[in-house]
Amino acid sequence: MARDGSVVPADPQAVVKKKTQSSRSWIMFDATGKGSLLDADKYAIMHRVQIHARDLRILDPLLSYPSTILGREKAIVLNLEHIKAIITAEEVLLRDPTDENVIPVVEELQRRLPQSSAGLQQQDGKEYLGGQNDTEAAEDDESPFEFRALEVALEAICSFLAARTTELEMAAYPALDELTSKISSRNLDRVRKLKSAMTRLTARVQKVRDELEQLLDDDDDMADLYLSRKAGSLSPVSGTGASNWFASSPTLGSRISRASRASLATVRLDENDVEELEMLLEAYFSEIDHTMNKLTTLREYIDDTEDYINIQLDSHRNQLIQLELFLSSGTVCLSFYSLVTAIFGMNIPYTWNDNHDYMFKWVVIVSGVLSAVMFVIITAYARNKGLVGS
Repeated sequence: MARDGSVVPADPQAVVKKKTQSSRSWIMFDATGKGSLLDADKYAIMHRVQIHARDLRILDPLLSYPSTILGREKAIVLNLEHIKAIITAEEVLLRDPTDENVIPVVEELQRRLPQSSAGLQQQDGKEYLGGQNDTEAAEDDESPFEFRALEVALEAICSFLAARTTELEMAAYPALDELTSKISSRNLDRVRKLKSAMTRLTARVQKVRDELEQLLDDDDDMADLYLSRKAGSLSPVSGTGASNWFASSPTLGSRISRASRASLATVRLDENDVEELEMLLEAYFSEIDHTMNKLTTLREYIDDTEDYINIQLDSHRNQLIQLELFLSSGTVCLSFYSLVTAIFGMNIPYTWNDNHDYMFKWVVIVSGVLSAVMFVIITAYARNKGLVGS
């Protein structure tokens, strides 16, 4: 194919087989959930969805960008970990569909996007069952196409991060308990690696949580994600070519028709109505916040374990200091005893040399008693000052 944005049909198994083909790095889903491999360069993608190069750069897998949800005039730029997508009012462009973490998202989009695509069921050119009021009521219960696609992405990333958190918990808690029972270099190194993994995972979860919180705190940002409403508020003859390519969506046909009959004031009044999207974002914000709380609990458990280990090490260190004090005291006392021995071992004439056996006994006894008394005095002083335990 040429680099003109052309597409070819694709199924999940075929997507996996084409893993090595770098040119086909996008898959496109229309409103019916049909997936097609998209062979296009970045300029064709930018022209197709009407976004800037800096927005497309966020989706570059070779560059490291934090999780981001951006609302543009005609598209939603979605960068959530491995999920890098561009959502418009009638189609989804998903990057790297052959990635093992992205394949479940591809399958989920194919399964869930068509569910609401038949809002107007027709048979022989007429509405199938029910009247127009029933059809409009069914449409009112449907979520816009971009919300369904956004929900799939949010559900996938929340489930992915929750699964990684569960795996980390299953590995961390036994390792921490083992370290508590036995402090060794192997256990310490194992906990160190787990703590590093937890820190990285916490940063990833925190970024997704902050992005959802930022959207929930700003109604204007949420309003920018209502692509179908912005498409419906445009006049059918307001542009040509890529400017109104989204206006031909079969899913949004009746909505656009009703919007064209409505007044511009009514459309503008609806622009501040973000309750539907707010409920969607709050649901997944609660889920990612729950994952964040689990990581926080794990961090607190690690901190408590580290405190316990430090207390144990301090206790052992104190015991070593006490042992060193006793050994030093004994050494001083034995040094005094050795000093007496050295003095009497000198070749110096003295008067009691004639009674050698008698004096030797007393010198040994008195020197030993003095050394023992010195040791007791040093130990009592250390206990009185709190240098050793009682």
